[in-house]
Amino acid sequence: MKTKNANIYLAALIIWFLIYWFLEPGVNFFVCNILGLDKTSHITETIRFFIYEVPKVLLLLVLIVFAVGIIRSYFSPEKTRKLLEGKSLFTGNVMAGLLGTVTPFCSCSAIPLFLGFIEAGVPLGVTFSFLISAPMVNEVALVLLFGLLGWQTALLYLITGLIIAIFSGYIIGKLKLERYVEDWVYQIKAQNNNLEEAKINFDDRINFGLQAVKDIVSKVWIYIVIGIGVGAGIHGYVPQNFMAGLMGKSAWWSVPAAVLIGVPMYSNAAGIIPIVQALLEKGASLGTVLAFMMSVIGLSLPETIILKKVLKLPLIIAFVSITAFGIILVGFLFNLIY
Repeated sequence: MKTKNANIYLAALIIWFLIYWFLEPGVNFFVCNILGLDKTSHITETIRFFIYEVPKVLLLLVLIVFAVGIIRSYFSPEKTRKLLEGKSLFTGNVMAGLLGTVTPFCSCSAIPLFLGFIEAGVPLGVTFSFLISAPMVNEVALVLLFGLLGWQTALLYLITGLIIAIFSGYIIGKLKLERYVEDWVYQIKAQNNNLEEAKINFDDRINFGLQAVKDIVSKVWIYIVIGIGVGAGIHGYVPQNFMAGLMGKSAWWSVPAAVLIGVPMYSNAAGIIPIVQALLEKGASLGTVLAFMMSVIGLSLPETIILKKVLKLPLIIAFVSITAFGIILVGFLFNLIY
């Protein structure tokens, strides 16, 4: 890396930390002293929540997406596929789940990735571990959870998301459901790609990270603003007893109901997690909210519709049912523990 570029990156990092460090006291001063709002009113808390959380989350998102963008530069679809070739079922499920957390694939990539993995001889269950992990455990969700709810909740989400992806894929593999893949998929002959991947230096990887920030933040910022706006309204106005009764531990049916509601919905992490924060603050139980969030993010309706082109209905039902069941178990478990 050139010295000039290194100095620019270091200066940018210092500015980032200064803004993040002074953001909360700056917002409090602005709301109470500049705007002169009453600290005890609902509208004041709603405004303060919104003004503080939007820049905080965007700051975190820029930094983490940049870092993950650099990591992603080491993982092309071809490399990912080769890493999973020839692995035993459970080992492959674990590797696929881990790779899904750091690779840039979403629902729009579902069919080409599925075809590529099947053509390369990657077991069906391992392929599903990857397809579940890639959208469910992503850097946007981790950044938002870390920024809004703390590192413990972010780590909890990461671990449980991986467990669901690994074991759902493992069960699908054990059920031997290959006959429910569309026949034409297996008729495609795998083509060996002997082209050597272009070697890129660290400056190129930095540019890859910057491009990731541009691509991702430009797409999700509006969802962040809307999500935090809804969360601010819940935070300021929804009675705590109401939410605790609806999504609290005492409502045993809340976890399966949350998953049933979440499965057909479609939202990304940027839109749903600020609402999750507000629900938790109002008394909703962690397990119920976690189950709702995972069902919305992990069982994407567009991805399921796209996969219909390569999977027969019984396999799609098995995929959704097994994953949803795993999410429900996680919800009940954390309601029991916390």
